[in-house]
Amino acid sequence: MKLSITPGNNATGIAPGAPITVAAVGGKLTRVVLKNDAGEPVRGRLSPDATTWQTTEPLGFTRTYTATATGMGTNGKPATLTSTFSTITPALRADLSMNPLDGQTVGVGQPLAFYFDTDISKKRAVERAIQITTTPPVEGAFYWFDDSEVHWRPKNYWPAGTKVKINAAIYGKNFGNGVYGNNDRTANITIGRAITAVADGRTHTMKVKVDGKLARTIPISMGKPGHETPHGTYVVMSEHLGYTMDSSTYGVPTDSAAGYRTYVDIASRMSNSGIFYHSAPWSVADQGQDNVSHGCINMTTAHATWLQNISQKGDIIVVKNSGGPALEPWDGLGDWQIPWHEYKKGNR
Repeated sequence: MKLSITPGNNATGIAPGAPITVAAVGGKLTRVVLKNDAGEPVRGRLSPDATTWQTTEPLGFTRTYTATATGMGTNGKPATLTSTFSTITPALRADLSMNPLDGQTVGVGQPLAFYFDTDISKKRAVERAIQITTTPPVEGAFYWFDDSEVHWRPKNYWPAGTKVKINAAIYGKNFGNGVYGNNDRTANITIGRAITAVADGRTHTMKVKVDGKLARTIPISMGKPGHETPHGTYVVMSEHLGYTMDSSTYGVPTDSAAGYRTYVDIASRMSNSGIFYHSAPWSVADQGQDNVSHGCINMTTAHATWLQNISQKGDIIVVKNSGGPALEPWDGLGDWQIPWHEYKKGNR
């Protein structure tokens, strides 16, 4: 019989996330032992036919391991093979954070966002390491917004009630230029009710649908001339009770002619650049009539409270007829601003 161990004897620079395998040809494995340089065993699993063995836990960085395999050939003769190898010392270990997080319920527009703390050169290696399973199955794709941030979204809005399982098994994986994944992450996400809204700058209304049915038409006021609200498909990023709207957060000093610092009771963020829908009791007379805001969507406190109470982050708000520029895809969670044929190419 013939035994083989991968990696072979004296191999160096092995990625800790790569499986260690032992195989027998012309016989069966009878025993496999893999230990690190401290004598600690590494767990593995033997195949039902006893012809292969593979690790079931990752190795450590900068360690030396010895694998010893024994087997019995179909001719009754025993065989033994040993392999000693060492794992890589990474130049940098990449940590990963995610949005949304485990256990969260999000809206039908929510992209799955992954943020590394360093640039990644082998982007497809990251995509292979991040497994996304959905029930029911949906078509989706990865898209890189820069060298450290990648999102995954479905081709169309998520079906309400979809269950999403994320298994970001990045530990020990080679991502290029001496960068290796440092921490696995997992999450189970639920897609909530389908809540979508269309804010129209011409009619000064927001029509809110719940599961495809019109639930409320809200009088609104959007950005005034010179501060027009960007048009496009927004994803609600976060929800706040008691929030101070501050122009300095997008580069306009609060003490300038166009600056402001205003407390509001209800606010939901729609972009990184400071677009919110929020309660605005000072503009009630203009809501449904004129666009007078600095770019946000104004509505009464009662309407803002109702909308925030029924919704969650990940809900869709489409802004149209605002007179503003197009929403930039990188401004918040603007994934839906990228056409599907372009999104699925990945921007690697």
